Amino acid sequence: MKKKQFKAESKKLLNLMINSIYTNKDIFLRELISNASDALDKISFKSLTDKNLKINRKALEINLGIDKEKRTLTISDNGCGMTKEELEHNLGTIAESGSNIFKTENQSKDISIIGQFGVGFYSVFMVADKVEVHSKPYESEKSYVWSSSGEDGYTIDESTKKTNGTDIIITIKQDSDEYNYSQYLEQNKIEELIKKYSNYIHYPIKMEVTHKHLKEGSKDEYEEHNEIETLNNMTPIWKKEKKNVKEEDYNNFYTSTYYDYEKPLNIIRYKAEGTCSFTSLLFIPSHAPYDLYSKEYKKGLQLYSNGVLIMDKCEDLLPDYYSFVKGLVDSEDLSLNISREILQQDRQLKTIAKNIENKINKELKKMLEEDREKYETFFKEFGMQLKIGIYNTFGMVKNELQDLLLFYSSTEKKMVTLKEYISRLKDKQENIYYAVGESIDKIDLMPQVEEVKEKGYEILYLTDYADEFVVQVLQSYESKAFMNVSNADLNLEDEKEKEKIEKLNEDNKSLLDEIKNVLGDKVSKVKFTNALKNHPVCLTTEGAISTGMEKVLNAMPNEQKIKASAVLSINAKHPIAEKIQKLYKENSKEVEKYAKILYAQARLIEGLTIENPNEISDLVCEILSK
Repeated sequence: MKKKQFKAESKKLLNLMINSIYTNKDIFLRELISNASDALDKISFKSLTDKNLKINRKALEINLGIDKEKRTLTISDNGCGMTKEELEHNLGTIAESGSNIFKTENQSKDISIIGQFGVGFYSVFMVADKVEVHSKPYESEKSYVWSSSGEDGYTIDESTKKTNGTDIIITIKQDSDEYNYSQYLEQNKIEELIKKYSNYIHYPIKMEVTHKHLKEGSKDEYEEHNEIETLNNMTPIWKKEKKNVKEEDYNNFYTSTYYDYEKPLNIIRYKAEGTCSFTSLLFIPSHAPYDLYSKEYKKGLQLYSNGVLIMDKCEDLLPDYYSFVKGLVDSEDLSLNISREILQQDRQLKTIAKNIENKINKELKKMLEEDREKYETFFKEFGMQLKIGIYNTFGMVKNELQDLLLFYSSTEKKMVTLKEYISRLKDKQENIYYAVGESIDKIDLMPQVEEVKEKGYEILYLTDYADEFVVQVLQSYESKAFMNVSNADLNLEDEKEKEKIEKLNEDNKSLLDEIKNVLGDKVSKVKFTNALKNHPVCLTTEGAISTGMEKVLNAMPNEQKIKASAVLSINAKHPIAEKIQKLYKENSKEVEKYAKILYAQARLIEGLTIENPNEISDLVCEILSK
């Protein structure tokens, strides 16, 4: 028959799709398998309504064949087949969807069409020099073959095919310097692609597989035998009834699918019905992947449409703070274009993502309430992700995440929630007190902590670099403001103590100003305080930036250096206070040496570096030698 030309628009689209849209050549097999599955769906459905059509639905299947000598890969089905007109209509005009037309004409919950002839079919030309489609419809004695080598057009002739269904014979391209096309003639590669993309097609996908084994009595001679094997599992684990799936089955699925050496910490199986129906199977790993906080880590869930893998990592299904979650979503309601390769960013996807986020949040809260030990294991691995989520969203998700946070408690000597802290507030306590440090032991030694504990207040110990940023974003919890015990505005003294310390500072204003002059812009203020129990000195801060935040911000790889507004607080009850008052009266120049040493001591207590350690060492030795 005379060769026919594709329409101009179709020809341009074909060229664009092959060279631009599809970046992953492997998906051609997924498209053709899905089309074959559709054809089987159609004839199965027709057999229910057409009494003259007698088929054995259990015999419906897809068969694959490889011929390395001819360089052909064949995909066959015993489905509905296509007439000459359907071949012309479905394959001659790109983006015509026979499946969509069929689905529109047969509104029934019993059919589920996942593929479509048209755009998806033409992905085969990424790997093919030539394609022949032999097809015979069940209601006709005649069969036809559609043949094309790509953009140059196509022909439709009569075929010798005698059985119902469609055979697609692909002549694979020769290898090039850029790509190994011969891999699609290897049974291992075909098995791999079926497992990855079409493992849950609900018809058997069969292929003759060659097995090698040692000859009996030989150590190095092998013999081969061929077997017809079913390559796909057909029924996904998430579509089986829950009562028929054991925890061991989920664990095996997880470890084999996501290449983890440990079973998951938690399994979440969730089915949603309504405007957008979907099934999800989610896993919370028992440990964080090594690259979780690196740029290379890519979040996302596998996205299936009726058992066919659409996207290996759909990032839009998970917020960043739940990026550690593994799993999949399967939905028949998604709007897809370009035959499943590009997913439209529509309302359905956003609806699914929000449902999943809510479900994860609910399950984590349930774990916190019902299995505290397991939750603390989870938080140790992924708590930082929740904290970063609150900070990076500027508090937009704090209501969702704040009740999942854990901090070490000075009184309970264990990790507690904010809700648990609030439940133990003292009468008239208006603040949630916290302290920042490198470790629990180091925080315990801080002078400011000692005094607050002495007053009987519980303190939350913040040891992660993100912790203080998080509480500043939260600002408050249940109307109780967060307060750093190192804040200069911390005011726990009674009225008599306040009056006494104010008078002491007024009486020694010239001394304190002299110390401030010696230290310059290193401190914003110098004062005596009653808030220290046994320690001689400490640094407190004014404003939003604490000394702890100064350390974190200045450790970041940028040239900008942040400086906290530090206040040097000297313990009025410590002998050092009396000593410097006396020195100032007798020999004010000696105060300069003490000022530098006290400031250096306060920085060391805060875990900060000293700019001039040699000078401080010399001053200490000079004073000790007197």
